[in-house]
Amino acid sequence: MVATGQVIPHEVHGTGPARVLLLHNWFGDRTSYDRLRAHLNGDAFSYAFLDCRGYGEAKDLDGAFTMEEVAADALAVADHLGWETFSVVGHSMGGKAAQLMLLEAPRRVTSVIGISPVPASGFPLDDESRELFTGAARNPGNRRAIIEHTSGGRYDQAWLDAMVGHSVERSSATAFRAYLDSWSGVDFHERVRGNPARVLLVVGAHDPALGPEAMRATWLRWYPNAALEVLQDAGHYAPEETPEALAAVVERFLGR
Repeated sequence: MVATGQVIPHEVHGTGPARVLLLHNWFGDRTSYDRLRAHLNGDAFSYAFLDCRGYGEAKDLDGAFTMEEVAADALAVADHLGWETFSVVGHSMGGKAAQLMLLEAPRRVTSVIGISPVPASGFPLDDESRELFTGAARNPGNRRAIIEHTSGGRYDQAWLDAMVGHSVERSSATAFRAYLDSWSGVDFHERVRGNPARVLLVVGAHDPALGPEAMRATWLRWYPNAALEVLQDAGHYAPEETPEALAAVVERFLGR
């Protein structure tokens, strides 16, 4: 791996023997998992929540802002915690970085859980979508349009305001823009094709971008031991939308 990892801001929830690292999505820092944490079993599991560079407590931390760097930093946190083996949960862009961790440290990563995860092939954008997504770095209205669309257009203005406000407050525009090129544009799916790792894909039925069909066309073709769970009441943001149902699915998989 070209990227050199460093120990980034993180916090551990729980004291259980099964260890899990969590990587957040493009729009939120580690606090985007706060609603999920309330439903996690800290006696059975230890969960480490990380802030990617440019987000949350790492908002002012410089970097290349690539998925390779996210993966290297997460492995550095695992080293810091003394975790030899662990599972990785990645939401959206975090799911792409989780796969790079699997490639870099296959004996350490015992399983991967992707929550509406970006596939290893990236997420190709047409010209109109690219303009919308690139503009989201500086324009909160663009972020709002993306969040509203990918959550299925089912939420009121107050919910959207809260999601957008949190995203703007907790992320650096520079990092936000740079990560887009890495998670959407880089394709390494041939490197993961046939990988025997245990993988769980958890997606929302109302996610038009990275829902069940997208998983069947990508992840499920490349990982022979992957399974798919669909949350009927969620869009793209299951940790915020359906945290209790998500926690149940995740811990059932981890406990097997």
